[in-house]
Amino acid sequence: MTTIQISTPDGPIDALLSTPAGGGPWPGVVVIHDAFGYGRDKQSTNDRIARAGYLALTPDMYSRGGRIRCISRVMRELMTQRGRALDDILAARAHLLAMPECSGRVGIAGFCMGGQFALVMSPKGFAASAPFYGTPLPRNLGETLDGACPIVASFGGSDPLGKGAPERLREVTARKNITADIKVYPGVGHSFANELPAQPLIRIAGFGYDRDATEDAWSRVFAFFGEHLAPDAAG
Repeated sequence: MTTIQISTPDGPIDALLSTPAGGGPWPGVVVIHDAFGYGRDKQSTNDRIARAGYLALTPDMYSRGGRIRCISRVMRELMTQRGRALDDILAARAHLLAMPECSGRVGIAGFCMGGQFALVMSPKGFAASAPFYGTPLPRNLGETLDGACPIVASFGGSDPLGKGAPERLREVTARKNITADIKVYPGVGHSFANELPAQPLIRIAGFGYDRDATEDAWSRVFAFFGEHLAPDAAG
């Protein structure tokens, strides 16, 4: 995995790039980090995706200005569904598509805040979307998912931010005939696929890593991506 810079409409930003071993070309995956940013945990996530045979690119959504200021801006743009944050995600996809190692199909995956972005961006030219506990769900979900790509979503049954979210997502995807694989992991909280610091404390608040749920969720995601990011998959 390497740190690179990618071009965006507002200038270059940092990004993490992980490349599979062997010869390509490979499908790409834009990975959107959670509210904590893209530290060591996101590096291991990128590498996991690359080991499964995908170019993994995580843009630093907090590249511009101080961390607190960036978090506030990115969250605001997530709620309004417009602004530099969305442009940065599209720029990350454009960077992958311009790489000779990319097969020409790109998916998106995200965690918490990034999971919400994965849903918001699902109608914007991606081949598949994998939100991990993208809760609370984006506003006006029915409108947000107009024209969405196939979605493979994973939720924790004990997520304090996700009450009713899986059922709502199932209802909207079914009504709009969006191909979807939506699974809830009983007894598992928010951020179950992220190894965040202070695990004993955050478990009390309904957060925390769970190995079994993580492995099962990634198995489903890679099976789903294998179908929808393949070169001969329907556009």
